[in-house]
Amino acid sequence: MSILAAFLVPHPPMIVPAVGKGSQTQIEATTRAYEQVAEEIAALRPETIVISSPHTILYSDYFHLSPGGTARGSFAAFGAPEVRFEETYDVPLVEAIEARARDRGLPAGTLGERDRALDHGVMVPLYFIRQRYPEGRLVRVGLSGLDLNDHYALGQCIARAAEETGRRVVYVASGDLSHKLQTYGPYGYAPEGPRYDARLMDVCARAAFGELFDFDETFCEKAAECGHRSFVIMAGALDGQAVEARALSHQDVTGVGYGVCAFYPKGPDGARRFLDRRLAELEAQLAAQRDSSDAYVRLARRALEHYVLHREKFPLPDDLPAAMTGSRAGAFVSIHKFGRLRGCIGTILPVTGSLAREIADNAVSAAVRDPRFDPIRPEELPWLEISVDVLGAPEPIASPAELDVKRYGVIVTNGRRRGLLLPDLEGVDTVADQIAIARQKAGIGPEEPVELERFEVVRHT
Repeated sequence: MSILAAFLVPHPPMIVPAVGKGSQTQIEATTRAYEQVAEEIAALRPETIVISSPHTILYSDYFHLSPGGTARGSFAAFGAPEVRFEETYDVPLVEAIEARARDRGLPAGTLGERDRALDHGVMVPLYFIRQRYPEGRLVRVGLSGLDLNDHYALGQCIARAAEETGRRVVYVASGDLSHKLQTYGPYGYAPEGPRYDARLMDVCARAAFGELFDFDETFCEKAAECGHRSFVIMAGALDGQAVEARALSHQDVTGVGYGVCAFYPKGPDGARRFLDRRLAELEAQLAAQRDSSDAYVRLARRALEHYVLHREKFPLPDDLPAAMTGSRAGAFVSIHKFGRLRGCIGTILPVTGSLAREIADNAVSAAVRDPRFDPIRPEELPWLEISVDVLGAPEPIASPAELDVKRYGVIVTNGRRRGLLLPDLEGVDTVADQIAIARQKAGIGPEEPVELERFEVVRHT
């Protein structure tokens, strides 16, 4: 067992006295918990401390690991240049993590930026740790825009690399909880904020790491958390282990949630392989969805898979319903993977000879031509959820009062710029949000005049 323990900690710079200049007294409970964490780490005497931080180099599709052999940092940006750090990276462990990630097909390594100083997500934990334990090398781990499954898998790679190199490792998951806990806080208040903190602290107190996957992305965004992916990597590093968990503190007095928890592995436990369990459940769920999907979705999936596997246009089969072959309409095909959008392309008005061809062509475009995403790869095909929206004819409207986010999609037009948003989308709760997103997609500013149209859809899942 090479992961000796793991700790969940926040990173408010104000907790450093030279930065807080007295304001840190507001969060004394967090300070005391942090000091306890530092003492426990010192007692463990790890050879390497792995810290994941939301504030280090972040890419949408790549986990950035410690580059080079050393790193420096200070709290100069927070008015305390005298608080400085000079750290030595554990290069062999970084290389081992990179190799294990490569084996898993995870994009992780030291490519990209190399000169960036240590960020406060790393330095705040180090401030407490180094007072008690100046030894041990460092590995800094960045988060990414990849899904939670990949973050958990990276944690598994870290644990495997630690075992293979024989390193005694402590994992520190740096991350604040919600930033929207108080109306007087720097980010205001949202009801999702306290709910996020309560759920997260409950999950951690029970070490019920499988439930970390159940935090919906929209819910997390509304709560304005910054550490969830960091915590998921930590959970992956403890995969397959029985865990003794202790919640040491939680505070929300600044309007931001600061949680401190300790986790100690207690030996193998096959029932705690949470990613394996999640993927097995998801595979069964997706298989059932595929079996029950209607002709519209089956056509989109067949066209998509055919192109991804063979790189050629899908020939329409002869057994399609007449409603698809004998009519024309605009259609959008949306693709999700593990609950996250993976591609969405469509046509407002028909551009092909039949609705069937419209769906097949747009399915391929959503899979490989959506400029927001890399083309879908063959190994992703089993994990895709597909929906098809068949659009009714757009009709002009005089004002937003004629819209309903659940019933109508919206089209905004300014000259040659045109943006569309489908109805009944998760996270789009108001007409104002709907119009704003459609404007953004078209590159139309919030003050520019627009013509509005609405349309209804028939959604096939």
